[in-house]
Amino acid sequence: MRRDRLVRALRGEPTDTTPIWLMRQAGRHLPGYRELRQQHPILEIARDPELAAEVTLEPLRRYDVDAGVVFADISLPFAGLGLDFSIDPGIGPVVARPVRTRADVEALQAFSATRDVPFVGGAIERFLELEAERPILGFAGGPFTLASYLIEGRASRDLPETKRLLYAEPATFDRLLDRLTEMTIEYLRLQLDHGAAALQLFDTWVGAVSARTFERHLLGPVRAIFDALRPRGRPTIYFSTGSSHLLELLARTGADALGVDAREPLGAVRRRVGPSLALQGNLDPAALLAGPEVVRREAAAVLAELPERRSHVFNLGHGVLPETDPERVGELVRFVHEAGVPRR
Repeated sequence: MRRDRLVRALRGEPTDTTPIWLMRQAGRHLPGYRELRQQHPILEIARDPELAAEVTLEPLRRYDVDAGVVFADISLPFAGLGLDFSIDPGIGPVVARPVRTRADVEALQAFSATRDVPFVGGAIERFLELEAERPILGFAGGPFTLASYLIEGRASRDLPETKRLLYAEPATFDRLLDRLTEMTIEYLRLQLDHGAAALQLFDTWVGAVSARTFERHLLGPVRAIFDALRPRGRPTIYFSTGSSHLLELLARTGADALGVDAREPLGAVRRRVGPSLALQGNLDPAALLAGPEVVRREAAAVLAELPERRSHVFNLGHGVLPETDPERVGELVRFVHEAGVPRR
């Protein structure tokens, strides 16, 4: 039997202890990944199922985390839309010709997951061949976050071109979201077909919009994704940052769980979204740059926010920072499993 406490927690079922996985647990803080990156560009690793599975497995060999997360990037499906892009060190996805007009949107090619991103399914299958106990999570970018990369051409905190298109040409903006929603559904279904036990939608930049904009333009596409995946019976997580002003709307997306950044205490989130949603989070990643006593103290504070010890997956408020000592990560995982046992 595979370890199932992560899936059980996401479904609101009892678990023997609080499960934990970490965003970017496979990546820049680990020596094996850094060594591999000296030999291969990130897209080359992601497009090679053997290499991607190896990166996914490295943290599981080092830490007792409750799941792997497939090594990929939210921009990988862009190639299937006919877009030229790269992943530049220190920058992230860079789109050579941004999508900023109705003609640009209509020129996007039809996406086929089996044709355009088969290597992601291959990486999941290879992981499952090598890891007999723990499950693997799949993921994709949320519609707004993907749209922002296509429109801006790269990551942007102010999102001027994205918001210009949204306000000046809302029909064009919505059409782009529709295309990205269709692409994301197919991409995530492919990951389920190859064995992903749960899925996370990363909508990192959605906190930049108002509640009115989210309800008018974004709630529908996000709900469409989760509605399309629900018949497959595997739990889903919606993660965003800087989005506490949207919590009541996020509770309506249809996800089984909300991933919460470090800005809002989980207890306050629980009171706002109600008992039916599982919560994931939300230790500040920078806490892992301090000593072990600080890590334990801050992790205990997160656990104390949800004293019932149910429907909670421990994670960071964002990804593991590159400067993080792997020893701190190991200490965190051990502490959560020791302290996260349900109270009798």
